Amino acid sequence: MKIKTLFFFLYLAAFFLCTSSAQGITDILPFEKTDRVLFMAPHPDDEAIGTGGLIQQAVSQGLPVKVVYFTNGDNNQLAFIVYEKRILFRKGAFVFMGEVRRKEAIKAMGLAGIDKKSLIFLGYPDFGTMHIFTKYWMDKVPFRSMLTRVTEVPYKECFSYRASYTGESILIDLKTILEDFMPTKIFVSHPVDANVDHRAFYLFLRVALWDLEKNIKAPIIYPYPVHSVGWPKPRGFHPDLDLRPPETLAGADIRWFKFDLDKKKIEKKRSMISCYRSQIQYNPPYLFSFDRKNELVGDFPDITVTEQIGQVNWQGIKEELGSSQVSDTDSEESFEGVSYAQKNGILYIRMELKKILSVNMGINVFLFGYNKHVPFAAMPKIRIRIGFRGNTIVYDKRRQISIPGLQVKQGEKELFVQVPLARINNPDYILSAVLASNKGLPSYETAWRILKLK
Repeated sequence: MKIKTLFFFLYLAAFFLCTSSAQGITDILPFEKTDRVLFMAPHPDDEAIGTGGLIQQAVSQGLPVKVVYFTNGDNNQLAFIVYEKRILFRKGAFVFMGEVRRKEAIKAMGLAGIDKKSLIFLGYPDFGTMHIFTKYWMDKVPFRSMLTRVTEVPYKECFSYRASYTGESILIDLKTILEDFMPTKIFVSHPVDANVDHRAFYLFLRVALWDLEKNIKAPIIYPYPVHSVGWPKPRGFHPDLDLRPPETLAGADIRWFKFDLDKKKIEKKRSMISCYRSQIQYNPPYLFSFDRKNELVGDFPDITVTEQIGQVNWQGIKEELGSSQVSDTDSEESFEGVSYAQKNGILYIRMELKKILSVNMGINVFLFGYNKHVPFAAMPKIRIRIGFRGNTIVYDKRRQISIPGLQVKQGEKELFVQVPLARINNPDYILSAVLASNKGLPSYETAWRILKLK
């Protein structure tokens, strides 16, 4: 009887182990005594909804903790109208709302046991940081925020008051913080997140860490998801439900980790989220949808693109489509996947289309190279726009350019792009994404991925 019981429990253990493995989610590695933990939030509230339980755990273990806020969230016009109960026009009103969100963050993190001195607000433009990353480097004219209508950090309490809205300013701030704090673990927004500021924060972090490879020990990066179409469901506070990865990422090559929250952490997280009154009022159920039995983190692996000899061999990478910026309503006219190869100093990109490009469709290929011997600001920020019948325009940031040797070939359901690597300063890494547009509006986009060239 005892032997049968033992086999029964062994069977159950194997079953649950296989189930967990099949779902691709494992328990996150616990914090160690030597950890220094950095939480990076694109907007005030992201740190609470995405990692509120993890923040509590790090604080309870007495670890050094800092939270860095990319923006003050001053561009959420709908939330501000509901919160203020009036339509806002003056730029000062939006700066005021950014200050409101900063104070909400201080209150929320205070509940978690984090002192105000451990909170770093950068104050860069809400809904503008991806524009900066893609277009505003080595530029005499910085980015201008749409609602605040300013071109520099307007908040005196921020890390770099009056820093210009340029890529160099952001990179300098991040490198200063990283060198000063020397984190061992970093929790940051996910590169597949539907919100552009979330993707941009991840990209700036990766570049900053490459720049600091000789100065600090490489930390472990844990990206956390927040914005994905229709996720999480059901809306509202459901503390007895698991938080599962978005369905749109079901086939993606992400290794997911979960951190389980006990009832005490769930209730504390609820109190932390409740501090963000300016964001809760216009959509009360949404933020509390993240307060569940667990939190999720997980990153895409870098794609190693090795120099090949002989026939081009697509290296087993078929990019899974990430979250759409708009919706998936026109996905039948978009593309299915992206793969990469390298041969004779040329980067090959293959895009598999669901059907041939129409007059209204366009494909944008982003290639932002990183070379450890060249400042990132000086590296080309390439966008290749491919339209009907292969019509191609190339941009470096906001300037139209030509790339000698660039080739674009269009088949019925495939696009091939060949880029001589020497023409983009022989990068060691490339940050790449592909965006499909319809009538000039984004329809679908891949995650930003890191190509490691070898």
